[in-house]
Amino acid sequence: MTALVTEPQYLRLKRYILEGMASGQWPPNDRLPSEGELTRKFTVSRMTANRALKELADQGLITRVKGVGSFAAKPKAEATMIEVRDIRAEIAARDAQHSARVLQLVETRANDVLAAQFEIAVGARLFISEVLHSANGEPFQLEERYVNPRCARDYLEQDLTKTTAHAFLMQVAPLERAEHIIEAELPDERVAELLGLAEREPVLIMHRRTFSRRTVASVARLIYPASRFRLVGHFNVLGG
Repeated sequence: MTALVTEPQYLRLKRYILEGMASGQWPPNDRLPSEGELTRKFTVSRMTANRALKELADQGLITRVKGVGSFAAKPKAEATMIEVRDIRAEIAARDAQHSARVLQLVETRANDVLAAQFEIAVGARLFISEVLHSANGEPFQLEERYVNPRCARDYLEQDLTKTTAHAFLMQVAPLERAEHIIEAELPDERVAELLGLAEREPVLIMHRRTFSRRTVASVARLIYPASRFRLVGHFNVLGG
């Protein structure tokens, strides 16, 4: 018998507010329900209501004015030093031919880490794909990606040797913003073998979380052989 997955109350409140903002119920600068109003409507503690509003404010989705209330924030244009590009385009830019091997493409359930990243309940449905991308037959990137079914319900039906996760998601869940964390580490034996690495050869890992329509659409771990990849940033200095 399948256990019933219960969504945390603060996530329920966050979703209620975000859906109201997306539908136009609370357009930019409109006052949102107060902690007290949320407490009464959803029969939750004031601490739970405060957490929901605080997290939305920390994400820049609402603004809070002490002693006045919470307000729907104006949409913000965001830029990042790392361009979100399709891996096919990334490889083509190197005058190389892209190919892909799908290692897995299945449904899974969110553990506590993934639940926090996606802002969903532990045990909720997710899709996972693992694809090895190559440039002229040489391993270039190992892509490990979790996808929110609410944003891409047909994800498991895609042939990721003919299209890419990025290309499909851009069609069904247009990119609103992205977060990146980059780190270098020594890979485990499996990753080293898949990427064709020499002993103790490091990898560069890009952790990427993407948002669409105020929802976390995907969480990806993009693993590159450090010796075959470099990050390039372009900056414009205002007034200089």
